[in-house]
Amino acid sequence: MSERIPRAGSVPPWTLAIGAMFSVQLGSALSVHLIATVGPGGIAWLRLTAGAVIFLVIARPPLGSLHWRDAPVLLGLGITTGLQTVAFLAAIEHIPLGTAVAIEFLGPMTVAAVHSQGRRVLFWVGAAGVGVVLVTQPWHGDISVVGVGYAGLAAVGWAAYILLTRRVGARFSGISGLALTIPVAACTAAIIGIPQAAGHLTLAVVAAGVGLAILLPVVPYSFELLALRQMTPTAFGTLMALEPAIGVVLGLLVLHQKLSASQLAGVLLVVLAGAAAQRGGQHPPPVVEDTGAQPSTGPVPF
Repeated sequence: MSERIPRAGSVPPWTLAIGAMFSVQLGSALSVHLIATVGPGGIAWLRLTAGAVIFLVIARPPLGSLHWRDAPVLLGLGITTGLQTVAFLAAIEHIPLGTAVAIEFLGPMTVAAVHSQGRRVLFWVGAAGVGVVLVTQPWHGDISVVGVGYAGLAAVGWAAYILLTRRVGARFSGISGLALTIPVAACTAAIIGIPQAAGHLTLAVVAAGVGLAILLPVVPYSFELLALRQMTPTAFGTLMALEPAIGVVLGLLVLHQKLSASQLAGVLLVVLAGAAAQRGGQHPPPVVEDTGAQPSTGPVPF
């Protein structure tokens, strides 16, 4: 019995990607108040641990059929996910959500640039850099260097996450790959999160962490994995250009964070640069045999 990934016409991958972005940013915005209680590592650990349990229950990964060749990409994606989650939450502890997302977006922007053809993309990469400068406004001297540093680390993690998720999505059927990588991410976050959360955990905090796990990682990681099976990394990275704008909107609505006119212009420049950097398309979705951890019928395209 085989499981065929839904064709692009059934569930448009761009709708999955946009849904994932809203879920990520809403989950991030709602996590800000908990960061003060259990720290960025603590809330990352709670969310990822709850998400790992959910994925293990609903996916039931085929542990018995794993091959040693699967270990590097699974461990790589899991560790990357854990570190990226902690880094981004640490960033929004120090800088506004929209600012953090604009900086973090340089990760997928780089993916789009590397996988594009032509020199014109270098112009748009430079434009995105100018946009980030307008958002951070270093000439004012009041931007948190620590927050920017964490957001930059999250950008590196996001770029690696896109490429590794695509490989895991082509290698494993359904969401079984996530059921294998999210526990690794939870263990990674636990190294930082348990010490931060120790002595501050209450029933209300744990319940909030479980609820936030639905918004992030369960819904967006599932949607992104399915979207990346039908889109090239370039197309996915380009579509992610909307995420800084979504972060600004939810930062305003949920956290009442306001940006200046020049900062809004910077976010808009990042969005436009990301959208124009490279126009990608969909590729024919691979067929994944539902026999556990079996390889796809063709090579993983990049």
